Amino acid sequence: MNKPVNQKAWLLVVPVFICVAFSAILPLMTVVNYSVQDIISPTQHVFVGTEWFRAIINDDDLRGALGRQIIFSACVLLFEIPLGVGLALAMPASGWRASASLVVLAMPLLIPWNVVGTIWQIFGRPDIGLLGYALNHAGVEYNYTASPAAAWITVLVMDIWHWTPLVALLCYAGLRAIPDAFYQAAEIDGASRFAVFRYIELPKMRGVLMIAVLLRFMDSFMIYTEPFVLTGGGPGDSTTFLSQYLTQKAVGQFDLGPAAAFSLIYFLIILLLCFILYNWMERVGKGGPASSGDDYAQ
Repeated sequence: MNKPVNQKAWLLVVPVFICVAFSAILPLMTVVNYSVQDIISPTQHVFVGTEWFRAIINDDDLRGALGRQIIFSACVLLFEIPLGVGLALAMPASGWRASASLVVLAMPLLIPWNVVGTIWQIFGRPDIGLLGYALNHAGVEYNYTASPAAAWITVLVMDIWHWTPLVALLCYAGLRAIPDAFYQAAEIDGASRFAVFRYIELPKMRGVLMIAVLLRFMDSFMIYTEPFVLTGGGPGDSTTFLSQYLTQKAVGQFDLGPAAAFSLIYFLIILLLCFILYNWMERVGKGGPASSGDDYAQ
């Protein structure tokens, strides 16, 4: 006999549905509405269909910003994931040293994004900044306000410094969740440190690594505050990413139609790339030594 469904339970989630409708669905409907209209005045709108979408797709500035965004996100994943895993492996497993390490490691995450940009803006100045002055004093010509290469490196290093601790904390939590029986079995078998990492720790961290990769990819693909405060998108447009391009369209030029169309394209790009990345990681995980750790525990 099937248990009767309590219809009153649906009443408990009605407030959640209302909040989601006002905070997500209604703004999304507004963006879709704006993306197909030319807003001449608050009371005069002209339907233009897909004109704004065609204009955005054919915009050379958008293509340049998209290329820079993809390169930046790829560099972020390339550096932050291995560094985060390495930091997690190097941290103490227990005791007061582990607690102190967690506190120190989490400090960059507690700093607001605009403050991070200001810190590195001062830190990298060639006249009074510690980094800029030290590099120039050592004979390395460094000026992130004049050199696109220096600006790129500074923005990338700033993001690595700010967000690698997040990857490390996630990986550390994954490591601490591994039962001691796996390590004891590996010690009995005489496994090397690399073998323990490859066959026990890495497969068991696959879930948290997937979360870390997706979080860092989505966040890096939407980065705005730090590079805007640090370089303002310059020199030229060398550090102008998609979010800054969108802000220029919506706020700087007040082109609400093209900005709305670009917002939808931006959303679809992130959704598509996350879907591709997630499926690729799933295939790699299933084809890797995911069951090796279970063999050690038997």
